[in-house]
Amino acid sequence: MRSIWKGSIAFGLVNVPVKVYSATEDHDIKFHQVHAKDNGRIRYKRVCEVCGEVVEYRDINKAFESDDGQMVVITDEDIATLPEERSREIEVVEFVPAEQLDPMLYDKSYFLEPDSKSSKSYVLLAKTLAETDRIAIVHFSLRNKTRLAALRVKDFSKRDVMMIHTLLWPDEIRDPDFPVLDKEVQIKPAELKMAGQVVESMTDDFKPDEFRDDYQEQLHELVQAKLEGGEAFAVEEQQPAELDETEDVSDLLAKLEASVKARRGGKDDSKPAKKAPAKKAAAKKAPAKKAAAKKSS
Repeated sequence: MRSIWKGSIAFGLVNVPVKVYSATEDHDIKFHQVHAKDNGRIRYKRVCEVCGEVVEYRDINKAFESDDGQMVVITDEDIATLPEERSREIEVVEFVPAEQLDPMLYDKSYFLEPDSKSSKSYVLLAKTLAETDRIAIVHFSLRNKTRLAALRVKDFSKRDVMMIHTLLWPDEIRDPDFPVLDKEVQIKPAELKMAGQVVESMTDDFKPDEFRDDYQEQLHELVQAKLEGGEAFAVEEQQPAELDETEDVSDLLAKLEASVKARRGGKDDSKPAKKAPAKKAAAKKAPAKKAAAKKSS
């Protein structure tokens, strides 16, 4: 893993130097977008609506538009001058019981690794959190945002690892305005008792390793079936032509037409295109759909 941030936890008069790592990663299959007609890769470009030029990411600034339509540009240099952005400190604000944190507040999770020759201060804070059964509410700046976060300890293979879970701010939680829930509904005691029995019959200890992402597994099988069934193809990477600032629209159109002809093997558009060969059938049928995140037997 590669650390994304370095700083120190301010715990009273104690500083705990740490490296921060993303704790999670996406396991979903990644798809490219292709043109349905010829399977060419779809590319997106950042185009300036004033001059029409394609703009490199390094030449893009941020701008804020006020309610009356006024724009101000905020550069990376401007952001770097903010006191919060310059701070490399994770400030412990308070310690709270774990049950007081609503799971809805949790956003992203990060691992903390000791960043000093001695891990004593790290271990001290970790053991203190574990023995007091408390979560530290912390405040720090990460990736151009002031973060409110929960600092806790989790056991990974008999190692007490400190973790930070960034929290959503209160104004980022929507109000579920559902008037239908204001109506009084009569629940019979027998109905409540029966529902309780259903819950009791399904009660178990939560073991996340027993669950699997059925949709992604089926998607993997589908992709593999197409690869084995002869439906795979290779697309030669095309280097986009560099445009000169003096070129006009007709020159651009000519280059686009030339690109299309190159894609078709240089054949003239006046000649009828050959029919694409019929696709071979997949090696096996796509698996039947199952309910997502079903518990394995």
